[in-house]
Amino acid sequence: MKLLVVDDSAIIRKIIKAAADVLQMDTEEAQDGIEALEKLSECYDEIDLVLLDWNMPEMNGYDVLVEIKNTDRYKHIPVMMVTTEGQKSNIVAAVRAGASNYLTKPFTVEELESKIIECIGGGDDFA
Repeated sequence: MKLLVVDDSAIIRKIIKAAADVLQMDTEEAQDGIEALEKLSECYDEIDLVLLDWNMPEMNGYDVLVEIKNTDRYKHIPVMMVTTEGQKSNIVAAVRAGASNYLTKPFTVEELESKIIECIGGGDDFA
């Protein structure tokens, strides 16, 4: 299983990677939306879940989410927003655009791991 972690904060990417390691998942990283879409175009068939920040330079996470869900090659990939954007209107907009889950920062590693498992439909494989 492989995650694409998209966040302009290297620290957040490192925290998410550590959680993925515990779940025995591989990660790809991107520091902005444009890089995320480039990585998806290269290895979309390997990505099982995208974890996506909202506020990033170049292209924000909401726009990346919309692009993913409007692209036939990618639209099957679940996307979880992992962001400081906690306003109800943003959460609703993301879910309407196709986000599978939404986690607001700050979060605990346990919350993150639980949401990842929810998104990929796991449970028995991650006991």
